[in-house]
Amino acid sequence: MRAVISLLFVILIGVAARADDASRDTARDTARTAARATIERQIEAFRRNDAAGAYAEAAPQIRNLFPSADSFIVMVEKGYAPVLRPRSYRFETAEEAGEDEIAQGVSLQDEAGIDWVALYTLQRQVDGAWRITGCHLKKAPGEKI
Repeated sequence: MRAVISLLFVILIGVAARADDASRDTARDTARTAARATIERQIEAFRRNDAAGAYAEAAPQIRNLFPSADSFIVMVEKGYAPVLRPRSYRFETAEEAGEDEIAQGVSLQDEAGIDWVALYTLQRQVDGAWRITGCHLKKAPGEKI
């Protein structure tokens, strides 16, 4: 009888561990989907010339550096022009950079047809929303500088 109880206990622990792993995978997938949606909303706002909409997707620390949507757009135009109106873009791999941080790769092509690679960093805010904390942009391998 003890053997049967021990076996049932081991089985229950295994089932609980698998359920916990599945729950973590679901949470990870949900976070990545939400982070991608944030980036997509910002890119689509840029495409519509909606400075306020694009600015709304920036994290508070970015909004502190650029205290208005206009100053934010000027910065993007000067240093990140390829993300303003890309011909196309696609999401690449994402990695968790901490419990509430994600690094999301994006390949895009600018209006001139030049390919770029962007690495967005995002942070989950207190309200649960994902906001963009940074974007590292470089020409795709093989593109002339």
